[in-house]
Amino acid sequence: MKFGGMVATKIDDWQIFPYLEGLGYDSGWAPDSQMIWSDCYATLALAAWHTSTLRLGTGVAIAGTRLAPVTAHSIASINRIAPGRTFLGIGTGHTAMRIMGQDPVPPSAFRDYLRVVRGLLAGEEVEYAPPGSPNENRPIRFLDRQMACVDTAHKVPIYVAANGPKALAATGAYGDGRISAGNEPYPVLAQNLERIRKGGEFVGRGIDDSFHTSVMTFACILGPGESLTSERVIEETGAEIVSSLHFWYEIYRQRGNDDFILGEVRGLWEDYKRYVETEMPEDRRHLMLHQGHCAFLVPEERRFVTPEMIRVSGGLVGEPDEILSRIRKLEKAGLREVVLLPPIAVARSNFKDFAEQIIARY
Repeated sequence: MKFGGMVATKIDDWQIFPYLEGLGYDSGWAPDSQMIWSDCYATLALAAWHTSTLRLGTGVAIAGTRLAPVTAHSIASINRIAPGRTFLGIGTGHTAMRIMGQDPVPPSAFRDYLRVVRGLLAGEEVEYAPPGSPNENRPIRFLDRQMACVDTAHKVPIYVAANGPKALAATGAYGDGRISAGNEPYPVLAQNLERIRKGGEFVGRGIDDSFHTSVMTFACILGPGESLTSERVIEETGAEIVSSLHFWYEIYRQRGNDDFILGEVRGLWEDYKRYVETEMPEDRRHLMLHQGHCAFLVPEERRFVTPEMIRVSGGLVGEPDEILSRIRKLEKAGLREVVLLPPIAVARSNFKDFAEQIIARY
């Protein structure tokens, strides 16, 4: 099992990446969310220059905000500074698109995006036309390679953020790995890996043990006798807990029903829906719903961080032996990397506790 740290991308806190390296983490992930955080590639450039062993990449880049050749060029530029330890996490845009009032990239467009990025990063020539262009696809490739402005000689693995069946099939076709949001139950993880395998088969590509499976989650190590209602636990988990509610509301809006909500948090969910629909005007809801996204807890939403929500959100919250046992079960189910995203104010202490009490013992 590998362990990674994902951070709220803040360019003047690039020092957190060498901090992660010093703690023994395997990877550092910089999210790409243009309306709330710093530019991920500028931040990764600083991180790459100041680290030597840490794997570095986007967590995740967004297909809807940059053309596919631009994304390929940007991560290949980072690979020039950190050759062989650069990866590209890529997704359709849950937050980055929705905070602009837009939907994530549709599955068919995302699949074609992955095709172009994968080909360019492999140093190949690919057929391409920008979305909405009246022109037919034309061949493109990186030019003037003798200047060595980008690096495609060292492989940049592509880790796809995929949950739906079409995105999972595209992951099998063009990805080197997958990153999921939240710890999935074993049957769900197994089903999703099978969909990835079949997606690879469809294009004549085998998915073997080298395929990288990772999960973005959060952690809080409880002290002896510490409860889920303690102020410290709320501080270390709250931003991630309410971000789950933000995501659920978007899915509810998209599907037109909330049948996916678990019974043990149904009452809290109804309270949250009332809060959103009372306090957030519909025409400006996209500007308000995702405030604090995974970085800090909005005071008005603190009441939604309950023991029940902590449990159903799937984070690694518990005493050390309990967390170690859960990670071992995840590894047996096929997971290869746990990536933690703590709130920004407690990121360093959270990463340190996990390194000392979990990674050191694993």
